[in-house]
Amino acid sequence: MLYAFSGFIFGLLIPYMARRFSKFMPATMAYGLYRLITPVKRVSKQKRVQNGAYQKLMHKYIMRSLGWGVIASALTFAAHMCLSSDFYIALIWILLLLYEIDERMFLLPDLLTVPLLMTGFVFAATQPMGDFAYCSPAFNSAIGAMVGYFLPVLASLFMVRKHPDAFGGGDIKLLSAVGAWIGFEDVPMLILISCIVFGFYCLIKHQRAGAFGPAIVISTLILIF
Repeated sequence: MLYAFSGFIFGLLIPYMARRFSKFMPATMAYGLYRLITPVKRVSKQKRVQNGAYQKLMHKYIMRSLGWGVIASALTFAAHMCLSSDFYIALIWILLLLYEIDERMFLLPDLLTVPLLMTGFVFAATQPMGDFAYCSPAFNSAIGAMVGYFLPVLASLFMVRKHPDAFGGGDIKLLSAVGAWIGFEDVPMLILISCIVFGFYCLIKHQRAGAFGPAIVISTLILIF
């Protein structure tokens, strides 16, 4: 239950952290961490009471926080029960935050994707050799990060004339970071599932473009579980 409770608390904070990121990004990592815990300004109590639009916004914000709390709690508990290491909880938490940020402001900040990449390498370094002695987990992680970075870059070359923003820089960095976690063999499947998920998202929303990060997050969760 401790895992479920900690996941719920983190989920409650996801909309707040995403909102904070929208205020100051892009930013250096040091400034980003400083502003994440130090708000620039607050709404006065009088305006909060008198402004009906603010009340509706707060109600929506609270419900979204509760929704993320339930999702994060369930995924955290499932990761602890079903996956081989609690390291995956860090992956899941960062992915959920990236989902909300990209959905909100079409941005996947280096402040999160770079630590996600680093923790992927650390996770791989702690894993046993396994059945394939010729390919250590650390080597597999490094190649996975490279494939996750260069494969969408190569794919973009074939679409650059008609779709110059097919893969954004943040999307490529996120794919590279996830590749460090899942290894190079699963990266092509990750990209394929992400494209399918994104296609369904566009059909449901009746739009031809949108944030690709949420599709990567959902596809990663499908693969690791």
